[in-house]
Amino acid sequence: MNTADYLLERADERRPAILTQKGSHSFGQLKAACARLAGEFTAAGVLPGQRIGILGENSLFWVASYLAALKVNAVAVPLPTVATAEDLARRQQLVRCSAVCLDRRHRIKLDGALGEDVRRITEKVLETPGPARWDAPETGSGLDQDAALMLTSGTTAQPRAVRITHRNIQANTDSIVQYLALDNSDRILVVLPFFYCFGTSLLHTHLRAGGSLALCNTFVFPETALQMLERRQCTGIAGVPSTYQTLLRNSTFKRRRFPGLRKVQQAGGRLQPVLIRELADAAPQARVFVMYGQTEATARLSYLPPEMLEKKLGSIGKGIPGVQLRVVDDSGRDVRPGESGEIVAAGGNIAPGYWGDPEASAARFSGGELRTGDIATVDEDGYIYLLGRKSDFIKTLGHRVSSEEVEAKVLEVPDVVAAAAVGLPDPLRGEAIVVFVALRKGSRITMESVLDHCRRSMARHLVPTRLIEIDSLPVNSHGKVVKSVLRERAGSHGDAV
Repeated sequence: MNTADYLLERADERRPAILTQKGSHSFGQLKAACARLAGEFTAAGVLPGQRIGILGENSLFWVASYLAALKVNAVAVPLPTVATAEDLARRQQLVRCSAVCLDRRHRIKLDGALGEDVRRITEKVLETPGPARWDAPETGSGLDQDAALMLTSGTTAQPRAVRITHRNIQANTDSIVQYLALDNSDRILVVLPFFYCFGTSLLHTHLRAGGSLALCNTFVFPETALQMLERRQCTGIAGVPSTYQTLLRNSTFKRRRFPGLRKVQQAGGRLQPVLIRELADAAPQARVFVMYGQTEATARLSYLPPEMLEKKLGSIGKGIPGVQLRVVDDSGRDVRPGESGEIVAAGGNIAPGYWGDPEASAARFSGGELRTGDIATVDEDGYIYLLGRKSDFIKTLGHRVSSEEVEAKVLEVPDVVAAAAVGLPDPLRGEAIVVFVALRKGSRITMESVLDHCRRSMARHLVPTRLIEIDSLPVNSHGKVVKSVLRERAGSHGDAV
């Protein structure tokens, strides 16, 4: 079955599908918008396999554009709204979209980067009469055809596009719906952009379950998101570490009560154990799901059952239904408990490779398995504990130090909202540990007091050489900290402890 039909198969046309600050759209209205855009794509001559870019804020128009692209067997290419014109031109050169759906705001800002031969389609299509098309669902082949190209979040000059097939989306969606036990009563607050695979997975799973998505397109003022969580009576929320760092230590989240909140999802990086405990305490009536995933795996790879949260604190759990996770050493042998190695994954959600990059595909995807590039260890019960990215370890004083271990200690100081550790070349240590620290608004603690905490609670080789106070950490379009920016800043920074 085509993935668009699969996602809408269980929808009740009378129930709300999308809620915004201004109103709501039923599944019936969503289907009508999808049919209108599918008709527009056909009239524009878009052929199966051609790429359709989607550039805009989370909205009815974004969702309908995405589903319509899947329906006509084109390949959806979600584009980051934070991209500069230069970034967008570089991505267009990679994927060669024949048409782009973009809202008015982004057409004004980035239209010139697309090229003259690209067909522009704006949300005005949904406001004017025109061709509408939505053929009856078909069963059979096509599951292994590309459904989407998901752009990775790296900051390199050469972005990569992960090929996600219809089979990948349906396999991952089925798994997530199963372990989260989603149904049509679930209503998720969406603060993550749909162009990010975590955000897209929220769209997939809640449409499939017949639930609702409440869209909040700003997190600059977290109180706006909390007000929507309350007003729209959301049963779920999902976020990356920076989301919960802000909510827990720089908002009123802990002081509010959300009796309808049942499920809290965290992925997109490791949330430190001290903050996981704070999150569970702040929403005692909710089940907190700590998860792990990658764009190359469509979205999710593992989860920790909420009932194991305290017993296995700090673990990313085990593979989700249909996914096999192993932690292997350099020779490919499964590591023993306590040993470290790289996480490799297999399952129906693993992408076939990168678009137009056979060399990178061969390096990451081999024998049906994904080499994640993440270093982890396992315990005697088979639960996996993430140590960090291969590229994110610091070699200092003869030790290989996980930056996340250092960050976890710094975050034990309650007034610290966020922390990021980087390594800088040092003639004596090999690499010096430098930590950027963002404090709670109005905090009066000093970097010296934070450093004193580190000295008291950490082994000597783990203690940071310098702490640098920063208003906020630089993050990419997926909400992940961009450490290359911090390394550059640390190299030229003189005002530090």
